[in-house]
Amino acid sequence: MPGKGGKKMSTNVQLNSSTAKCTNTMSGSQMLVEALKQEKVEVIFGYPGGAVLPIYDSLYDSGLFHVLTRHEQGGIHAAEGYARVSGRPGVVIATSGPGATNLVTGLADAMIDSLPLVVFTGQVASSVIGSDAFQEADILGITTPITKHNYQVREVNDLPRIVKEAFHIATTGRPGPVLIDIPKDIATIEGNFSYDMEVNLPGYQPTNEPNYLQIRKLVEAVSRAKKPVILAGAGVLHANGHEELRQYAEQQQIPIANTLLGLGGFPSDHPLFLGMAGMHGTYTANMAIYDCDLLISVGARFDDRVTGNLQHFAKKAIIAHIDIDPAEIGKNVPTQIPIVGDAKLVLQQLLKQDGKQGDNKEWNEQLASNKKEFPLVYKESDSELKPQNILELIHKWTNGEAIVTTDVGQHQMWAAQYYNFNNPNRWVTSGGLGTMGFGLPSAIGAQLADRNSTVIAVIGDGGFQMTLQELSVIHELNLPIKVVILNNGALGMVRQWQELFYEERYSHSKFVSQPDFVKLSEAYGMTGVRIVKEDGWEEKLKAAILSDEPVLLDIHVCKDENVYPMVATGKGLHEMVGVKL
Repeated sequence: MPGKGGKKMSTNVQLNSSTAKCTNTMSGSQMLVEALKQEKVEVIFGYPGGAVLPIYDSLYDSGLFHVLTRHEQGGIHAAEGYARVSGRPGVVIATSGPGATNLVTGLADAMIDSLPLVVFTGQVASSVIGSDAFQEADILGITTPITKHNYQVREVNDLPRIVKEAFHIATTGRPGPVLIDIPKDIATIEGNFSYDMEVNLPGYQPTNEPNYLQIRKLVEAVSRAKKPVILAGAGVLHANGHEELRQYAEQQQIPIANTLLGLGGFPSDHPLFLGMAGMHGTYTANMAIYDCDLLISVGARFDDRVTGNLQHFAKKAIIAHIDIDPAEIGKNVPTQIPIVGDAKLVLQQLLKQDGKQGDNKEWNEQLASNKKEFPLVYKESDSELKPQNILELIHKWTNGEAIVTTDVGQHQMWAAQYYNFNNPNRWVTSGGLGTMGFGLPSAIGAQLADRNSTVIAVIGDGGFQMTLQELSVIHELNLPIKVVILNNGALGMVRQWQELFYEERYSHSKFVSQPDFVKLSEAYGMTGVRIVKEDGWEEKLKAAILSDEPVLLDIHVCKDENVYPMVATGKGLHEMVGVKL
């Protein structure tokens, strides 16, 4: 019999990882490893420290694939990218105190964007919790508002049940992050491991199947509508309902606008697609929402960046809201037809109804005309590279099939506007929280989730410098990620707002000095390429994008380029500026 925290399990252990039934005596850390195997975890992102050393000792010869990121924030953003592309929960391990608190941004990001994560934090020993022990932090208190649920393990025999519940909670209903805090002594104490229990959570019963009467109300509303629009959000993607959405839109001939996070849930080249809606949405999508008489929200939560001033939002319309989370329905926009349920299942029910199509032919013709008359536009330049053109070229060379990750800011909006997504789970970005530093590490998780796809991390020179240390992971794992820095020497979106709303008072938004990003990439063992407006730049860019190796591209773009169209704060969707330049 080994001592506490030893790698070897008791000699009477009979381990069976291929089935759900497994009862053994082992330490808490060994229980955790076995539970992760039972959950078929493919990759763990983490960073060791004192409080999780027993866990890392058990990981040593476990056979589980672990990625040592260079910062805990990088680890959790990588897990978010993995979850977004794979649909499976991202798994993270961090130590107590600062290790745990460095996860807070990622937890908040995953919570608001509904990404399934299971996060394990180490904690000081049970006997000193509450004494301000070395590297102690009340991570339960800190993360209660930004997790779907959190636990602290106080009895080792509870650990398997808690892990199983955590994976269930993270991946059912509205997905989200779940945190499990494990005191160091719990990881070393031995107990009985069993993973064949049923998850029994009487207070947690998500509604997946929609109410039939509400379905009928929507069918009748569609049959009467002359100007219907569907606003499709990330809930369609989480439910894997993109095919049902396409079928329903075609069946009823209802045009579709996407939210930022919903991009890829409906083909961008489809005749019924209107573009992205919201602050930097297309003229056609925004005006369709403003003028419609029936607005059907599918898996979208009516975020303020989508609605603009609520006093002007879809005021002529009956609102139908389909969402797995009942708390979202009616929260921001009064709703006449609420439907609680899984988006895929709701759309399947609507398809079965095959209700009478409304008389909306004239409406669709008007919207098609708007698309032609008011496309996304930008001014060409003979002397400077335009970021919109860069995204158009990358889309062309990758056939629109790459996975694109971003930070937040101008580059994010340009990617959303000009890299047209026809397939689901190709778009990885921070929506609700708007997290700088997200794009680079999330690309790592995205590439590990789909090793056969091209991954393009489109980031700004500001956000890149927040998590650039993760270049080391890209090099170490030889991940063929293309890091595309749209370098405008500024915090671009901040600069744009200061130009438009603060009388061009550029307070601390322009960088006085920058590192040489090409030399920096080379220091991390990666190829670096600088792209400027000169003869041959396009061929140089294309060769780098189509390379099979990791490449960092420092692309110097127009410094004063702005993102348009734009709906200013306090304005309605119909009050866009920059529609025609």
